[in-house]
Amino acid sequence: MAYAGPIGGGGGGMVAANSSTVRQVVLEKECELRIEVAETPLKLRLLSGTAEIYGTELPPEIWLNIPPNLKFAVFTWYGATIEMDGATETDYTADETPMISYVNVHAVLEGRRNRAKANSTQEPDSSQGPRVIVVGPTDSGKSTLSRMLLSWASKQGWKPTFVDLDIGQGAITIPGCVAATPIEMPIDPVEGIPLEMPLVYYYGHTTPSVNADLYKILVKELARTLERQFSGNAEARAAGMVINTMGWIEGVGYELLLHAIDTFNADVVLVIGQEKLCSMLKKDVLKSKPNVDVVKLQKSGGVVSRNPPARKKARSHRIREYFYGLTNDLSPHSNIVSFNDLFVYRIGGGPQAPRSALPIGAEPSADPMRLVPVTINNHDLLHSVLAVSFAKEPDQIISSNVAGFICITDIDLQRKKITYLAPSAGELPSKYLIVGNLSWLET
Repeated sequence: MAYAGPIGGGGGGMVAANSSTVRQVVLEKECELRIEVAETPLKLRLLSGTAEIYGTELPPEIWLNIPPNLKFAVFTWYGATIEMDGATETDYTADETPMISYVNVHAVLEGRRNRAKANSTQEPDSSQGPRVIVVGPTDSGKSTLSRMLLSWASKQGWKPTFVDLDIGQGAITIPGCVAATPIEMPIDPVEGIPLEMPLVYYYGHTTPSVNADLYKILVKELARTLERQFSGNAEARAAGMVINTMGWIEGVGYELLLHAIDTFNADVVLVIGQEKLCSMLKKDVLKSKPNVDVVKLQKSGGVVSRNPPARKKARSHRIREYFYGLTNDLSPHSNIVSFNDLFVYRIGGGPQAPRSALPIGAEPSADPMRLVPVTINNHDLLHSVLAVSFAKEPDQIISSNVAGFICITDIDLQRKKITYLAPSAGELPSKYLIVGNLSWLET
């Protein structure tokens, strides 16, 4: 059953252009064309010179079909002519970009990878490549920088591991997950992260504040699994990892950042666009880990801020992509099963101890790790997105990664039947399902 990833192919490719709407933009060296696509697709191609989108080079003379509402930038190191066909919300040329500092970071990381590879035969302990964690406030360009560093590394022949801890948006799979996947080639500017079998743990919410303890445990499980994989793979170990984080950087969010830096043994912390955060991290991280590099980088002027409704809409699009593909090229299947065929669990909730066992006057508190069976006796699960766990027994659910996701589209209480949407036909790979508060209504 193909539950491996959220996106199918078919985003790019050659398309015909309507000459009446075609326009050309000439870019000088080290400039970028910043584009916000309108409600209709945009066709774009490289006519001359060289250019890239987020570290991935554009093929010459081939029209790319860019989906609606995408915001991106075409950058050139040496000069290029770009041709566009279609409407944009806005497009403009910028000659002030942080790309020089970004590529300088890549060069330093490249040196560390080469040293790690050289040491892999003589000194296994020093064969670990760079572990880079990208931090910063919401809409500061963390995902974009992560993609660039990964694409540049893969272009040099490395297969770095991409770790996504941003449960709010989901760069590897749907929102509500922490996930990791090796990047074997530059990331397609349209189709996004190429996926075979990503390692995914389902948190089930779009903010860690719902259950910070569970978030920490899943981050630890992900890190532990990657460590096991690295121990038997010198190539992946030398290539290192790039870790993308969420934009919550204050209070509990800051604590979770420190936890991620520690858990993944990050040795490079890239702080985008915030002096205060950089200063705090230098003080708190270097206190216990003096060998960690904390580096402040400039935020790109092309980063577009999104309001909560826009972020919610993006999450919904992301879930839809999982089932239908980026360009509706996938065919999900609707399946019907009996209530008894599925075992649904929620993580967290319920008192840790009954009142009778507590001191007088003490209130029972919720147990963040408690596994609560969900009885299907009403329509509460309708439109819920559920993760299909690889667990063999219920007590393995928290420590197990997931095979994929389904969405409940109908609940028949009389017949005791559930209808769900799945990416492919056939039986689910497991009968154990995890529910959070993530939902999706197909429109």
